[in-house]
Amino acid sequence: MGRTLIMRLLDAIPTVFLVLALVFFAMRILPGDPALAALGDMATAEQLAILREQMGLNDPLWLQFFNFIRGVFLLDFGTSTSNGRQVIQLIAYNLPYTIELTLVAMLMGILAGVPLGVMAATNRNKLPDSGVRVFSLIGYAIPDFYLGALLLITFALNLGWFPINGGGDGFADRMYHVFLPALTLAFVKAAFIGRLTRTSLLEVLGKDFVRTARAKGAKESRVIYRHGLRNALLPITTGLGLSLLATLSGSVAIEMVFNRPGVGKLLVNAISERDYAVIQGGVVVFAMFVVVINLLMDLVYIIVDPRIRGK
Repeated sequence: MGRTLIMRLLDAIPTVFLVLALVFFAMRILPGDPALAALGDMATAEQLAILREQMGLNDPLWLQFFNFIRGVFLLDFGTSTSNGRQVIQLIAYNLPYTIELTLVAMLMGILAGVPLGVMAATNRNKLPDSGVRVFSLIGYAIPDFYLGALLLITFALNLGWFPINGGGDGFADRMYHVFLPALTLAFVKAAFIGRLTRTSLLEVLGKDFVRTARAKGAKESRVIYRHGLRNALLPITTGLGLSLLATLSGSVAIEMVFNRPGVGKLLVNAISERDYAVIQGGVVVFAMFVVVINLLMDLVYIIVDPRIRGK
């Protein structure tokens, strides 16, 4: 198992390097002058020259790339041109809110989606199964930002049950603030996980070993959960990994709709202000999360299905 994990980590190194290269060169390809965007149209040529020197824009491209890579490994993404704060400080403040939203939404999606999928699979072509399939279609069809706006208008503005914006202070208050945004993302996740669980479980329930367990007189609940759901975990785990990545990316729009702190909102504001240092730092953080989540999924695969060890 340790050897497999080391191989996965080694495989991730070129991926990380490629991601960093794409982030760096994408920012250099974008039109516009970062110094001019930071100082405004009224800046003098001397002020622009000084700021370009401070930002390292006068250095050769290879040296800029080297300094960028070194800064990433030292967690030094530079200084925000819009407020003068260190980018790492801005990310450190906003990142917990994004992680909180993603994890709560995933937990809610799993707690709703897996039981729905089991109920649909054990009632195939019956009313519960039809209901779950309709729910899944609605979940696939409705955009999360549109659903978030509906929930915000209904439960926050009209009914006043939830706060309109902010992230909250303290555990209980933060859970209160994150509930509605997380519910928005969880609705879509539950639809996806429910449909995936149904499909995977139905495939396993048709296997010979399940029929053998039933023929031996095993209780139906034991057949469903011990023999069926347990052996359906590998495709479900794959779907959960993809769903986690989608939830992380979907948090960008939800943070804007609910006006709550987060790396997504930080990125959107930085793009509007042409704050290149913050954009680079935010994109790198999101990219590193993708790499880490993929590594965690590989670990989960090994735990769920030991047969893939060493492959």
